[in-house]
Amino acid sequence: MARYLLLYRVDPEAMAAMPEPTPEQAEQMNAAWNAWAQQAGAGLIDFGAPTAAVSDGADRSVGGYTLIEADGADAVETLLTGHPHRAMGGTIDVYELTPVPGM
Repeated sequence: MARYLLLYRVDPEAMAAMPEPTPEQAEQMNAAWNAWAQQAGAGLIDFGAPTAAVSDGADRSVGGYTLIEADGADAVETLLTGHPHRAMGGTIDVYELTPVPGM
């Protein structure tokens, strides 16, 4: 099985313009993410976290990451079915992690 890095892309200007979610909306978002994690099951290696750029040259469109394990691109796409980030209009970049010999 291969490991994959999922990078959650967002439009920084759109994110900045979004109001803070209400407690009910935040609860709904958390429930959607937890439901996806349950769906991913053992394929979920690291749930990840939101990101924030800390240098001037950083890509501010990267909003977070997750690490998964899957048997190829089709299996990755299956794991991403119903993903809450996509449901919110975001995009997900998928990168296969290449093992480093001797590590």
